[in-house]
Amino acid sequence: MTARPVPPPTASDAGTPTDSPAVSLRGVVKHFGDVAAVDGLDIELQRGRVLALLGPNGAGKTTTVEMCEGFHTPDSGEVRVLGLDPIADSDRLKPRIGVMLQGGGAYPGSRAGEMLDLVAAYSADPLDPAWLLGQLGLTDAVRTPYRRLSGGQQQRLSLACALVGRPELVFLDEPTAGLDAQARLLVWDLIEALRRDGVSILLTTHLMDEAEHLADDLVIIDHGQVVASGTPTELTRRGAEGQLRFSAPSGLDLSLLQMVLPEGFDPVESSPGSYLLEGTIDPQVLATVTSWCARLNVLATDLRVEQRSLEDVFLDLTGRELRG
Repeated sequence: MTARPVPPPTASDAGTPTDSPAVSLRGVVKHFGDVAAVDGLDIELQRGRVLALLGPNGAGKTTTVEMCEGFHTPDSGEVRVLGLDPIADSDRLKPRIGVMLQGGGAYPGSRAGEMLDLVAAYSADPLDPAWLLGQLGLTDAVRTPYRRLSGGQQQRLSLACALVGRPELVFLDEPTAGLDAQARLLVWDLIEALRRDGVSILLTTHLMDEAEHLADDLVIIDHGQVVASGTPTELTRRGAEGQLRFSAPSGLDLSLLQMVLPEGFDPVESSPGSYLLEGTIDPQVLATVTSWCARLNVLATDLRVEQRSLEDVFLDLTGRELRG
């Protein structure tokens, strides 16, 4: 993406101040019948940053994104995208944003190259469609009808359609769903290139490692409300003060470890293969734990000092019950 960077807009050509947030939701509520899909939501995405919106199924993520894209009108509250109302100012906003939908959004009978050419024709200064298809590994599929593309190819074409118009802001709904490992890394690289070019990105994902790797800021929602927000480091440290966590084979005898640790430590196996110590964590405590593992001839992995995994944080906030 850096080959042809997107020039930042000015207040005069965009008609809106460029120091306003890329996306701002204030007290947003949206009902479908008796169900509150979004219930008093406050979210802010600063320009040039990546915000990952996380939540279990039915939490309100897709509804939130679709209100920002202008597909739904909120019942109450305020939605602003690049300083504009996505419904009232739709004609001014659409040329400045890119949208990657969960369902793909392409015409089933269109060929991949034709579909991207059509989307590019709506843009004043599009990227070269052939170049973009090459970047996304779709050159060999240019003449393949959309319905005959694999799921991963359809996903990459949807991403190409979102990016070809050089948007200032991109909405990515589950951008790597169904992709293999190589394609997933390719999409990650593109997202990082977009950020370097100053593009603002709001993405939803169920993949915790993806969110932690890509996002500058995280917002976790559940039942249509924000339950936590912050940077990945802030969220994984919150509630983990004075904790040391590590992974090792399950069922280790912790009695010897407790004997050699300073008084007050009571190491536990919090789940099979996951161990937790709570207290004042200093270099001596860390050395004691690794020495104990060496005595048992086991390797401690994923060792975290005053930090939890993002998955731990997510499950603590949203519960472990399976959602429909």
